[in-house]
Amino acid sequence: MKHVKMIMLLALLCLAQGCVLTKIVTVPMRLGAAVISIVPGVGNPVHDAIDEAAEVVDKVPI
Repeated sequence: MKHVKMIMLLALLCLAQGCVLTKIVTVPMRLGAAVISIVPGVGNPVHDAIDEAAEVVDKVPI
């Protein structure tokens, strides 16, 4: 029974690998963009640019 659980866990990790890898990259990008958006004047355009870049990274087929 231990082997079946281990195989199921490995299969689940392999299926979720792409999603997890892109989220590891994009979450810090979006957090940084949120912090930068506080700056008056230049914050919102920079936030929008970083958010667009994060969207592109999310669409990468890993």
